[in-house]
Amino acid sequence: MTTTLDDTMRAVVDALDGALGCAVIDVRNGELLGVAHNVDYFNQTYLDAVAAASVQMFRGTTVTYVERLISERRGVSPEHMIEEVQMTTGRTYHFMMTLPNHPEAVLILITNRKANVGISWAALRRTVLEVEPILEAEDR
Repeated sequence: MTTTLDDTMRAVVDALDGALGCAVIDVRNGELLGVAHNVDYFNQTYLDAVAAASVQMFRGTTVTYVERLISERRGVSPEHMIEEVQMTTGRTYHFMMTLPNHPEAVLILITNRKANVGISWAALRRTVLEVEPILEAEDR
């Protein structure tokens, strides 16, 4: 049986108390590579908007400009520096990280505010170990 990204995202959402949704996004183009959620209003329009916002946070024009300025000041080649982001809203936590071996992909976990922050980060980091081999197999 082949595990897909959607299956892996579903396993995270089902296993983690407070999880609302989990996704893998290609930050080059905003494509949702895999997604699962338990929220009725997480329709395709909403998911596409979250994907676009993630692209802006990790690879947006302003972020890229700041990264270039920092690189110039340090005298090094420009690189993408943002690896992880945690965002809090009135009702949710958003945990986001680039994949170490696939920096063009971002893994996102959205939880309610009752979720444990440390356990949520641990779940996201564990999921990287499952997602990267799937992406590698798809690249072949």
